[in-house]
Amino acid sequence: MMFSGGKRDESLILPTNDSISTTLDTNQLHAKTTVMISRDFKEDRIWLNGRKRSQLPGDMNDWRIYICSKNNFPTAAGLASSAAGYACLAAALAKLYKIEGDISVIARSGSGSACRSTMGGFVRWHMGSNKNGTDSLAKQIVPASHWPEMRILVLVVNDQQKKVASAVGMKRSLQTSEFLQYRITHSVPKRANKMQQAIVEKDFKTFAELTMRDSNQMHAVCLDTYPPCVYMNDTSHGIVNLVHAYNDAVNDVKVAYSYDAGPNAVLYLLEKDVPAIAGILNHFFPPPENVAVEYKKGIPVEGVEPSQDLLEKIKFAKQPPGQLKYIIYTKVGDGPKYFDSPENHLLDGKGNPVNL
Repeated sequence: MMFSGGKRDESLILPTNDSISTTLDTNQLHAKTTVMISRDFKEDRIWLNGRKRSQLPGDMNDWRIYICSKNNFPTAAGLASSAAGYACLAAALAKLYKIEGDISVIARSGSGSACRSTMGGFVRWHMGSNKNGTDSLAKQIVPASHWPEMRILVLVVNDQQKKVASAVGMKRSLQTSEFLQYRITHSVPKRANKMQQAIVEKDFKTFAELTMRDSNQMHAVCLDTYPPCVYMNDTSHGIVNLVHAYNDAVNDVKVAYSYDAGPNAVLYLLEKDVPAIAGILNHFFPPPENVAVEYKKGIPVEGVEPSQDLLEKIKFAKQPPGQLKYIIYTKVGDGPKYFDSPENHLLDGKGNPVNL
């Protein structure tokens, strides 16, 4: 929703600016991780630093650990899979080692944006000023319950791994983009404060405009990078044009788009407008004629067929079927959940993967 412009310290993963994100409901999109510790394990299957906050007794801190993780949405496709994965891992490890208090700093060491995903609702990653990064952490702006009407439509254009990884792209931008320097010093500080105020006041129109402007600016930086990082494709730009065409047709700001480092769109809208906008998407971006996967995922929703009068006002051409692979309808979530029951675990009693 509001992106980091890069890292001022690569080793500590310290950002160049504050950023704000929305935590999605784990019932629709989630990363799931099981961590297991045993004296019988001969080696760590995934090695991680930072166990000094452990509250486990005696030599248990020297036992080896197994980690098994999976997510139910595309990985490395610009849908924050690294943020979800590392936040989930940090939360699971904190539970295992009985770590209390803030864990966003731990999650940040894996993926910067993961620090925001360690809590629910709307979250701000404060860049901090200390060289050691102790004050670069996430704080919740408001919980999910503060704005229960907020809804999200994830439009999956391409679920394949992107050509340029986010970390590589951000580093290249920081080194070569003059526009990014302007963004860091002028745009983001003011915009982040306005965004936070809009969230607190539940001002959707301001929230939507800031979200779209920040997304556009981030991708302008990607184009200003040398060589450029191109994440959006023709369908991505088509969605942008449709959103503006629809908002113009209804003479209001009903829906906003946001793009991370990938072609897939995240649309923000209010619950009351979901049926109408779902109908608009069905009309202008019809589903594939031969659907190989479930096309509508997440919360059930039925689109309302748009009127002919409205269609004539929307200055956008209907696209060929299948430009979108599928759509996920979700809402703002409460953050990490813990499952104690063994049937929900990804490792069995001997540390072997199950349920994959």
